Amino acid sequence: MRKYREIMRAYLKTQLVWRADVAFHMVFIMSKVLFAWLLWGMIFRERNMVADFTFHGMLSYYIFSSFLSQLEMSKGISGEISARIRNGTISNYIVLPLSMEGYFTAMEAGVVLFYLAFDLAAAVVWVFLFRIEFVFTHSVTVFLCGLLMTVLGLFFMVQLNFFLGILTLKYEEISTFLMIKDNLTALVTGSIVPLALFPEGIVDGMRLLPFYYVTYLPSMLFTGRCREEAVKGIFILGAWCVLMQGAIMITWRKYRIKYDGAGI
Repeated sequence: MRKYREIMRAYLKTQLVWRADVAFHMVFIMSKVLFAWLLWGMIFRERNMVADFTFHGMLSYYIFSSFLSQLEMSKGISGEISARIRNGTISNYIVLPLSMEGYFTAMEAGVVLFYLAFDLAAAVVWVFLFRIEFVFTHSVTVFLCGLLMTVLGLFFMVQLNFFLGILTLKYEEISTFLMIKDNLTALVTGSIVPLALFPEGIVDGMRLLPFYYVTYLPSMLFTGRCREEAVKGIFILGAWCVLMQGAIMITWRKYRIKYDGAGI
């Protein structure tokens, strides 16, 4: 555990070098909330409620979903692994005296911890700047379920991107897989529009996918909604993490023999 802790600490410190990235990161999360404020401001001029959301409830949801979607920064893992497999330098990770998956998980944890405070600050700025009547759950149990689901969701996305990266051992080009993943997550995580606005039949189908529990459901829980799905969601997402871990182990064991180490 100490080795992974040091990796996490090293990547946390590394983020200090890229100060411009921090500024753009905060601007991006604020721009998403600004877009929601302008869009839903026009919609709520005509009505007081939309899908059981008030105007301030909708903005609270967007603040949470933007905050959580910005914390998910594992997208680069698949690209890093894929590029290193193709140019023969993935050996740099293989020879380390620790799990390669554990290395990337610790790396992601360090990055997330660094940006956590900045994302939180950006969210707080929006609450006070636009005088949003912030909607937040009063149940400690629901809050803790949402927090645990958030951690599991971040871990699942690390697993997924790691898995897509090592698929390069079998497929030279994985851009199609990445495109499908990006489009699917953009829709099912509810970062574009709340899934509560979709027909119930479609939402029921989305509940079978892990992405439903990565951003959308935690955001709903934090705003005091969908409480009945809290415990069930944790178990479903936990099951997906177990399944993904199995897929990673099988894929790595089966296809790593194809790697010839050219370029080491």
